[in-house]
Amino acid sequence: MFYVIHQLIFEKEGVYLHTNAKRSNQDTAIPGFIRIVERPAMEWSPVEEDVRNAPAVFYTKKDGEGGEEETKFDPGYEPDWAVISTVKQERRQEHPPVREKGQWGSFSLPLSELYSLRRARFSLGRNFLVLTTRGGDPLPPLHFQRGGARELLKAMQRYIRLAPSPMDGRLFLAYPHDSGALSQSFDELHLFDETSADLVSRFIQDPYATTFGGFSKVTNFFRGALPHTHQESPLTDEEPGFELITCGAELGPRPQVKRGKPLDNWDQFLDPEGRVTDPQKVKELVFRGGIVPSLRREVWKFLLGFYPWNSTTKEREDILRVKTDEYFRMKVQWKSVSEEQEMRNSLFRGYRSLIERDVNRTDRHNSFFSGNENPGLALLHDVLMTYCMYNFDLGYVQGMSDLLSPLLFVTQNEVESFWCLTGFMDLVHQNFEESQEAMKQQLLQLSVLLRALDPELCDYLDSQDSGSLCFCFRWLLIWFKREFSFEDILSLWEVLWTRLPCENFHLLMASSILESQKEELIGSNHDFNSILKHINELTMKLDLQSVLCGAEAIYLQLTHCKELPSKVQEVLGLRVPCSSSDESPNSEPKETDTLLAQSEARGVSSCQPFNGQTPQRIPPTYP
Repeated sequence: MFYVIHQLIFEKEGVYLHTNAKRSNQDTAIPGFIRIVERPAMEWSPVEEDVRNAPAVFYTKKDGEGGEEETKFDPGYEPDWAVISTVKQERRQEHPPVREKGQWGSFSLPLSELYSLRRARFSLGRNFLVLTTRGGDPLPPLHFQRGGARELLKAMQRYIRLAPSPMDGRLFLAYPHDSGALSQSFDELHLFDETSADLVSRFIQDPYATTFGGFSKVTNFFRGALPHTHQESPLTDEEPGFELITCGAELGPRPQVKRGKPLDNWDQFLDPEGRVTDPQKVKELVFRGGIVPSLRREVWKFLLGFYPWNSTTKEREDILRVKTDEYFRMKVQWKSVSEEQEMRNSLFRGYRSLIERDVNRTDRHNSFFSGNENPGLALLHDVLMTYCMYNFDLGYVQGMSDLLSPLLFVTQNEVESFWCLTGFMDLVHQNFEESQEAMKQQLLQLSVLLRALDPELCDYLDSQDSGSLCFCFRWLLIWFKREFSFEDILSLWEVLWTRLPCENFHLLMASSILESQKEELIGSNHDFNSILKHINELTMKLDLQSVLCGAEAIYLQLTHCKELPSKVQEVLGLRVPCSSSDESPNSEPKETDTLLAQSEARGVSSCQPFNGQTPQRIPPTYP
């Protein structure tokens, strides 16, 4: 055995390692010492082993020679989980076992291998500091019973920089001082570098993470996520605990919601000239129960803006004629591109290649698209190619074929499906933009909703490095297209197209699904990979009507809260963000006001007044 002398930078007694954050007893809380040494590294050892089983490393208050020599950690035995020394080291066990008191050995973590630290609260009601390595290995939670967390973090910041994550107010990411990693880009963290071995890279490479693999331009959705000017400090809270970000509002009981009957009589809403007399009533009925299949082709064209609600039958015939001419003019443009021209246009050539590849794997189980010589495939290809000419800046992004296939299936018409697609893309085109700002914003908004609804579930996801809700990315990108059956998607999308009761109803649906899985996620103690696996295995197992009822009930519960946080109000469309005085182009204030007036007239007894300067809208009720 040889000895290496390192300067002792920080040492604190009374730091408890918890082998099980869900239980609070002497068997799961092990007292010990924590140290920062000049190597630099953080080390922890139990009080009982501080002398008997101390590692073969000596510490001194003075700089010693030989400090550059590699330190070997020898706890005196070969534990299943002990030293994390490199990001490429394989763990001997996927899940470290819960051990009895005294059986946990000392561990050492070089600060260069620290990926993140999190201020977390678990069910036993205490605050913890949870450290995660760049290999994705979470260390057992540490509780500073006698204080000292502030001093520890200050000592760590001599060697690393701690930057707040924009996705989670309690998560701080660690960088070397000279890494330049705070330059407004997550690229420098290699979060989506397939050659790296960090946590999120395993998320991409995991076979259950094919969510991301099927779409282009989404692997950079965290790019630029770190704020350039705002640098929150993790040291702002006073001992002995850490600052916790919670909703702070007491939510009332969640109301019971039932679905209604589908819209089955279209003619009753048309006047003699063919105008829709009560568009709002139509939307309410569609939101409550959907549309019978025989009416979808007609009603969808109104919901997606192909026909104005106040247009007459004659005007719609003229619109169809004009739109048909316009479509085929655009189609001729790409059809007339010669092979020589295409060879000199790499962007156009790339769009065509992506489309041809995706068409051959989109909804092939559906009879409209099955078989090798199916004309439905040719229509799918031609409409997507024409959309590239319509919006060449966006062009084609993988996932757009998923949006088109139900439209083409229902309309059975090339021209009508194209213009319905343009209307749909007007709602979701930002999801497919390269910056992915819209997707980042939606994930943040979903996190805001979930924290208001269920802080315990959020805390658990945080503890498993899943607080960013990245596993919901596909849900939001293509509006749950891969999560429900084809027939269910037809019903779901027509509900979402009504934009009732708010434009972010799809986020309420995601919240409803996550809440429904809370018992399984927490009860089975899922970790990062198993959470991802479980969420992906929900595909085709969710009951659409239950999810819709749950989402609407959540909306009513939140809007009845008398002290709803402003951020939640903004997500629900009850308050205009302070940074913007303009309303969303997709908002429909007149229709919303009508619903609000109806709700107020009916006298929602459980609704409480909002005690703030910004008036809170009364949530709508539906027939």
